[in-house]
Amino acid sequence: MPMKSALLALLLLLPTLASAADITGTAKIREADTVVIGTTRVRLGGIDAPSVDQLCLNKNGERWTCGVAARDELIKHADGRSWTCHPRSIDRRGRQVARCNVDGEDIQKWLVRSGWALAYRTLSRDYEPDEAEARAAKAGMWQGAFIAPWDWRVRNKKTAILGATKPPEGARAILLASASGPVAPSPDCTIKGNVNGAGECIYHTPQSRWYAQIKMRVAKGTRWFCSVEDAEAAGCRETRR
Repeated sequence: MPMKSALLALLLLLPTLASAADITGTAKIREADTVVIGTTRVRLGGIDAPSVDQLCLNKNGERWTCGVAARDELIKHADGRSWTCHPRSIDRRGRQVARCNVDGEDIQKWLVRSGWALAYRTLSRDYEPDEAEARAAKAGMWQGAFIAPWDWRVRNKKTAILGATKPPEGARAILLASASGPVAPSPDCTIKGNVNGAGECIYHTPQSRWYAQIKMRVAKGTRWFCSVEDAEAAGCRETRR
């Protein structure tokens, strides 16, 4: 009986042990804080980075697709290298929230110190010193003006602007807008997403029949995606026609 009880206890623990197992391999980088390793979607924990449709102002006060830049800089730095991620939890989008090392380097620390992400203070204060260093060096997003990624997702006319001590005239209108307008934010992000009459999110690849007819207007709830995986992760399905 004691042996059976011990075996039962071990079996009950197996799902917990499996969920806590490290995730290893090379990563497909979707956004500066979201990657896919094998078939597992991973959200980098302790930081928050701009989504690919977020806009910033660069050091010259010009409109800049900083979310695309952040993703592309991470690709240049870490693509093809060996990732090891330590899961902490699962977020509402089903992603594993994890701390990750790339060939032994704390990749969250690199992102924040390079100015491509912020310390996500509501969840962790680990990267605050790195953020202070990036701010002082005017690295990445800190070179100009931007909205914190968590504020940008629920932005309004009172949302705080970070970076430049005195943002240029018209900065707020640009920063509150989305790159998901008429022009794709990047040559790699050309999948169109829109909402149909039933409220479903539908995605259209350039090969889709109705692709050219989908007009990209932010007010209509359209947005660009960089991959089918990104579109499906956002809850969209492929057009049936």
